[in-house]
Amino acid sequence: MRRGRRRRVVIGGLVLLVVLVVGLFALDRVLFGGPSGPPGATVVVKIPEGASVEHIGDILDSAGVVGNGRRWALDVRLHGDGDDLRAGTYTLRQNERYGIILSTLRAGPAVLPTVRLTIPEGHAVRDIARDDAPRAGISPAAYRRAARRAHPPPGYRATGKERLTIEGFLFPATYTLTKPVSATRLVQQQLTAFQHAEAKVDFRPAAKKNLTRYDVLIIASMIEREAAFPADRAKIAAVIYNRLHAGMPLGIDATIQYRVGSWRVLNARDLRVTGSYNTRTHRGLPPTPICNPGLASLQAAANPAKVPYLYYVAIPGDPKRRHHFSRTFADFQHFQQTHPA
Repeated sequence: MRRGRRRRVVIGGLVLLVVLVVGLFALDRVLFGGPSGPPGATVVVKIPEGASVEHIGDILDSAGVVGNGRRWALDVRLHGDGDDLRAGTYTLRQNERYGIILSTLRAGPAVLPTVRLTIPEGHAVRDIARDDAPRAGISPAAYRRAARRAHPPPGYRATGKERLTIEGFLFPATYTLTKPVSATRLVQQQLTAFQHAEAKVDFRPAAKKNLTRYDVLIIASMIEREAAFPADRAKIAAVIYNRLHAGMPLGIDATIQYRVGSWRVLNARDLRVTGSYNTRTHRGLPPTPICNPGLASLQAAANPAKVPYLYYVAIPGDPKRRHHFSRTFADFQHFQQTHPA
């Protein structure tokens, strides 16, 4: 064979090979809704529960995982490959191969490590940052930054000179957090949980007393810090309502503790602190919540007991940590004299 002819045969063979590769690639795209190019960047796709093969194809198409979602779904149907595709969140590549997509969706989403974090009722933002967030791997500074950047839910407004803060809206509950844990995601989960909780509260009785939702939240925060025995919550709410109606200072030491930055027992110097958080000397509600209350305190704050009490005091030595309630100051004093701490 002459050298020129041999060269032409080799070149013709290479051309035929290229044509075959291009043809197979085109056939894959037509028959399988397959890739329109080499695998590309990674993308995250979410397959919802109960999604049909056609719906999955549309999701993959929108993310660029397949070139034609309808053709992909048709091929899955024709080959009987759609019975064990699982819902979840997946990381795939754009222009991914048919077989890899199927094996990934059949295997199910990767199980991400999680941590459970319980935030107790009655913790202020500073307490969550210092005591709770670190148990989930969040630094106090990161949690405080996330809390400062967050916005309270709509429908709340400050009634005094103080601006509306995030205090009170960071709902206490047990959260399952995906690692690595994000302070911002935790704060958002708390805000979402608060909105779910407030939907269970009937604010109408409070509105009849000209109290706003924010007023109720402030009252709930005081109840959370004051009440240890569940049945006392609605009674403490009644004392607050009755004192507000009578124009009396609330006299709740927890508001002073919030102001001085510690829940410790107050000393004489603490009691002389000035400002509207000193409810021994200042009439009316403190300007903001003093902690983040749970659902039971929110419900009590919105629906106080129908009782005439104006005073309460912890019963010394009571294992249930109940309070004694009084209508008059004389009864209040008598109880303290006969039940010394």
